[in-house]
Amino acid sequence: MTQRLTTYLIAMLVAVCAWAQDSTAVSQKRHITPVRPSTNVVKQPGRDVSPELIEQYITGDTLAALRKAKDDSLRRSYPRYPRLTSLWLGVNFIDPLLQALGQDYASTDVHATLNMWNRLQPTVELGLGWGKTRPDDLNFTYRAKPSPYAKVGVNYNFLFKSRPDFQAFVGLRLGASTFRYDVEAHYYNSYWQEEQRFELRGQRSNALWGEVVAGLKVKIVDRWSLGWTVRWHHLFKCKDTEHGRPWYIPGYGPRGRALAFSVSAYYTLPLSQSKWPKTTEKTPK
Repeated sequence: MTQRLTTYLIAMLVAVCAWAQDSTAVSQKRHITPVRPSTNVVKQPGRDVSPELIEQYITGDTLAALRKAKDDSLRRSYPRYPRLTSLWLGVNFIDPLLQALGQDYASTDVHATLNMWNRLQPTVELGLGWGKTRPDDLNFTYRAKPSPYAKVGVNYNFLFKSRPDFQAFVGLRLGASTFRYDVEAHYYNSYWQEEQRFELRGQRSNALWGEVVAGLKVKIVDRWSLGWTVRWHHLFKCKDTEHGRPWYIPGYGPRGRALAFSVSAYYTLPLSQSKWPKTTEKTPK
């Protein structure tokens, strides 16, 4: 009797274990939701996505794909010009015209500007300045002999998204000049009725100054353009002589004047033009 009861209990235990295993297996089965035909569609990439970018994503090179996507986005945001975009050769001609109309001084210069990425523009200016004045309330004549000056600096073009034919820029300049001048004076003594003359010839001086410039450049015809520039000066150093201070500094203007204005004619030489962004406009010849 005891042996039969033991056999019955063992059979019951085996049956319970088998039932538990079947229940666990059923609960661990994955439930797969059938895919509807309307959702089983492969979407095509946009027209702006390059095949190289798609291939990088497929092969797993995600970082390179993200970098390329960023570059493509920036390229679509604005046209990217090559490093050497164009070279401008200019002549400042307004001062001689103003001197013919009565201005006491004048300067003229030639300058070269290298347009890089249609954004940064290193520039060099070389010129001559001269002047002559005789104040109405004083009895001396000041003559500034034609003397050289030079300026170096850089512009930043705010219209870098547009064609190089049109520029709106601000910039900095560092200018220097070594010059000579004469001072002639005469005094008349009404009591003795004598006239005395006083002359200082060949006075030498030099100056160093900085400029903040803002200007526009506009294409007129073919490769020819006109530019207008406003300049604010700050004098760093000017050598005084033992007889006084120079009145005029070539390239700077009268010593006490902080603002200047110039008008220039430009001739443009396109560089790396085959790499310029494609546009519907006719490129300059």
